[in-house]
Amino acid sequence: MIFRKIFAALAILIFSATILTGCGEEKRVEAPATSEFKIGMLRHMNADEENFNDLIKEISKTFDFKMSSYDPIFFNSLKEMQSGLDSGMINSFITYKNVANYLVAQNPSFEIVDSENFDFTEVFCFALRESDKDLFRMVDKSVVEMDDDGTLKELVKNYITDVKDEKNVSAVEIQNIAGASTIKVAVTGDLPPIDLIDEEGKATGFNTAILAEISKRIGRNIELVHINSGERAAALTSGRVDIVFWAILPLVEIISPDSDKPENVEVTTPYYRNKVVQVRMKK
Repeated sequence: MIFRKIFAALAILIFSATILTGCGEEKRVEAPATSEFKIGMLRHMNADEENFNDLIKEISKTFDFKMSSYDPIFFNSLKEMQSGLDSGMINSFITYKNVANYLVAQNPSFEIVDSENFDFTEVFCFALRESDKDLFRMVDKSVVEMDDDGTLKELVKNYITDVKDEKNVSAVEIQNIAGASTIKVAVTGDLPPIDLIDEEGKATGFNTAILAEISKRIGRNIELVHINSGERAAALTSGRVDIVFWAILPLVEIISPDSDKPENVEVTTPYYRNKVVQVRMKK
């Protein structure tokens, strides 16, 4: 199963971030020697906790790791996952470095476990149905142009680098183009400030700002559809939405760039990349 390659890479990350030295720390961060070490993840496509645990055992044999028992716990939303950490249901959870920075700024009881020994970075792109060739071509072309003309760099600064909380996130308005057709795009709100839903339930942040720019460039209206992270693949392939935000691990020696795609789905040129880390309760 192609998804096993993605989970193999994440299993290595779990091991490295839990056992190896954390960023800026002199001491080693050790997993509990007795009970299972529970790690939270946003629900992925076509996989469950049992499959993931089997993979961890395989990784342990392949790389000769002396691993404790790890238990992945999948969540449907970031809010549920944070509650799981607060309550002690999980020992830590996986997310992106800039998301972790945002969460730690909001919750001083959280801290980042960031190992320099294994540097896993995911790239963000758009996923569309293969049959929507014209739309794919326009969106992909816009991403390339936005990278070339500096727009992406500016949006990263305004909506990620300089953002500490919702109060200093600039409002994002997606224009309405009279007479133009409408594209439906899924948003989750589970990766602030990358994918952010504000207190009033309105999508804002980096991804929304990119969509506003793409709307101008391709001359299409965009309707945002709020869904859970685990629903993205089904929402796209069923036609409920036309575009979803996707992320892949660009590690050719472990996975191919196309590994984490449902059948009949195409992904655009990447528009952003970010390191994967763990968040835990502060010691």
